[in-house]
Amino acid sequence: MSSPIQQHGPWQIIESREVYRDPWTRLRRDEVIRPDGNPGTYSVVDLKPGVSVLAIDDDDNAYLTEEFHYGVGRVTIETVSGGIEEGEDACTTAERELQEELGISATRWTDLGSVDPFTANVVSPTRLFLAESLTTGKPQLEGTELIRCVKLPFQRVVAMTMAGEITHAPSAVLILKVALTGKRGNCG
Repeated sequence: MSSPIQQHGPWQIIESREVYRDPWTRLRRDEVIRPDGNPGTYSVVDLKPGVSVLAIDDDDNAYLTEEFHYGVGRVTIETVSGGIEEGEDACTTAERELQEELGISATRWTDLGSVDPFTANVVSPTRLFLAESLTTGKPQLEGTELIRCVKLPFQRVVAMTMAGEITHAPSAVLILKVALTGKRGNCG
């Protein structure tokens, strides 16, 4: 018995098969009828939902991470980012990741919404947060992380983003949202 065809926007999914899975990534391959009516295949990567956090102190300095990222094969400067664990809400994840990666805690949080960094064939929803009223401490890095804290004036961070020096899409969106909207509201 075949499963029913599922409508997916202008596409029709005939069959969906998981071809790979690990704790962070799932790859599925769909047999489809394309919008033009022809058969085809479409692969989709599902990543764990995540957060990106921009920490700014009372002197308007931003705290970013500098880290080698395996996927792009180079060192990047970006906001604190990490995956939402099962049973954890996004705000709790943001607090945890900021503490783990930079050793920073914050008492004022602003939820700036979500972004989908890739929309064609990657599912990777990312929630954006601004953290303020900071207290610094010691990071608690995971074995896969070798992170250096970068403290820069926020306006320099905006300029770096506009110059293409910060290329991590959720970081760029978060930095520019904060620059355009200012700091207001609370997570909760």
